[in-house]
Amino acid sequence: MRIVIQRVKHASVTINNKIKSNIGQGLLILVGIEDADEKEDALWLSKKIVNLRIFDDKQGVMNCSVKEIDGEILIVSQFTLQASTKKGNRPSYIKASKPDKAIPLYDFFCHAVEKDLEKAVQTGVFGADMQVELLNDGPVTIWIDSQNKE
Repeated sequence: MRIVIQRVKHASVTINNKIKSNIGQGLLILVGIEDADEKEDALWLSKKIVNLRIFDDKQGVMNCSVKEIDGEILIVSQFTLQASTKKGNRPSYIKASKPDKAIPLYDFFCHAVEKDLEKAVQTGVFGADMQVELLNDGPVTIWIDSQNKE
């Protein structure tokens, strides 16, 4: 699984001109799933995300996790994170999982994050045409690939 974590002041997902989900301070997580990904990847990423110390403490040092600041999380599926740009100028999405594999793993990941965060997370709609708005805080943006554990 490849994820992009963005520390946000607020974020939302709109579908067909209607806000589906929104959060205040917290994390916007974009998720791309490939066929090699398993539940273990989702569990590892969930713990990493919830405990990642990227929020400021009282001294202004990034030393607190989203859980410690009682922040919110919005998780959005994004198959384009699995793009390969090796050949030519048209990205290939051959590594991106098809919905029959990706949807159950995406749902499992969302539930794992809820369990680790100890509160509900907001989501987009898998496969929908979504407009994602955010106010990146910092900016802080981190990319993690569970296949490389980095």
